[in-house]
Amino acid sequence: MLNPIKLVNKNFLSSLDMSSEEVIQILELAKKIKNKDISIELKNKVLGLIFDKSSTRTRVSFQVAMSRLGGTTIDLNPNTSQIGRGEPIKDTARVLSRYCDALAIRTFNQTDLEEYSKWFSKPVINALTDLEHPCQALADYMTIQEEFKNFKNLVITFIGDGNNVANSLILCGALLGVEVRIACPKGYEPNSLVMKKAYEISERKDLLKVLHDPIKAASGAKVLYTDVWSSMGEENFKEEKDKDFNGFTINNGLIDRADTDAIILHCLPAYRSKEITDEVFESKKSRIFDQAENRMHVQQALLSCLLS
Repeated sequence: MLNPIKLVNKNFLSSLDMSSEEVIQILELAKKIKNKDISIELKNKVLGLIFDKSSTRTRVSFQVAMSRLGGTTIDLNPNTSQIGRGEPIKDTARVLSRYCDALAIRTFNQTDLEEYSKWFSKPVINALTDLEHPCQALADYMTIQEEFKNFKNLVITFIGDGNNVANSLILCGALLGVEVRIACPKGYEPNSLVMKKAYEISERKDLLKVLHDPIKAASGAKVLYTDVWSSMGEENFKEEKDKDFNGFTINNGLIDRADTDAIILHCLPAYRSKEITDEVFESKKSRIFDQAENRMHVQQALLSCLLS
């Protein structure tokens, strides 16, 4: 029986807040939770949700995860609290330290998340920022592990914008020793500091590749992964990005370039005929809804380790 571990860092602001060993242990614990091989109680624990961005999977998966652990959640909607009226983060965070046992924050700037962690005396979890989406990466790698059993000789190809999802996929991949290829148009590469960190922590310097040819990037890949081309807050650039990403759609042609056992991932929501075709989305290779479910399981594991 695998019990919750004590993480070295009390916060989970970035994929790099965990070691390779801790990521593996979180995934193992999530598997035990999913298979109902372990029961963990966080009775009387309260998770505060501060979501400056709209959300379906992240919000619901955190709420259900906490409920299944016996705890509760409270929605600290900026539109109905003093947060939205300009109260300083340091004041909000210190007050919430007296009420909540952890905060999951979905916001724009990574610096705001770091400011919360500075003043909130308990764990802060990154539920998405413009820089990273580390909880999504945990669910992604859990889904990949379920399919292929381990991460040896795996190639994951992410086709699309080098956004927050791509950044966390890169960092978590570096921790696990997975080859991650990013296929994007020129000018849409992942964050340069993220790539620098990935090269620094990876034992092999050839595991991260940024390519501008999706066909070349898909060659031999075990996983083809995509996300929306225009993230929240980029609505004004939608038409421009649609033009720039022409040719970066996951379709049957790209699947033919990948490994015969390749699977398809998408963190949702999906826009058919843009980043992915409907035929591929609904195909037998898709593990998209397993991936979405696994958000709940890895977050149960994460909360267990942070709050036990």
